[in-house]
Amino acid sequence: MAILPLQMQALYRKLRTMQRLALTLLALLLAACATPSHSPERASGGDTNEVALYAMSLADTPYRYGGNSAENGFDCSGFVQHVYLNTLGMKLPRTSHEMSQVGVNLETGQLRPGDLVFFNTRKKPFSHVGIYVGEERFVHSPSSGRAIMVTSMREDYWRSRYNGARRVTSAN
Repeated sequence: MAILPLQMQALYRKLRTMQRLALTLLALLLAACATPSHSPERASGGDTNEVALYAMSLADTPYRYGGNSAENGFDCSGFVQHVYLNTLGMKLPRTSHEMSQVGVNLETGQLRPGDLVFFNTRKKPFSHVGIYVGEERFVHSPSSGRAIMVTSMREDYWRSRYNGARRVTSAN
């Protein structure tokens, strides 16, 4: 039975997504091995790496406005809220703007896997949020018609809309 061209395209996209995810996971694991596993200002390195790994495991979950579950899809803040609740047991505020008020403000050079990164995507500061995974990349639920993905913060679109980052720990 021959695979139809559309099925081949879908299979190719799925393989490319899996390849990007595998490379990102490898980069994250290498970064985790190269950095100390403890810091007085944050949860343990293992906890925050778990946040980043779990977030990436949800790749290909579809975007859904107002969504907050893996079964039905996520919007950006629903995704972040879900990840933090299911990895660290932390209940974050529901909106990206509210999330931008919790935790500790960070400079770009201080970013570690698991930190929250914010962007101005609707001509409104802090209107989009994602989870930093290392190597100037973040995982997020981007927009309608798309799915959770890992994206480079170096891309012009994201670099020009970057609003800042926060580190959220159970101590905050």
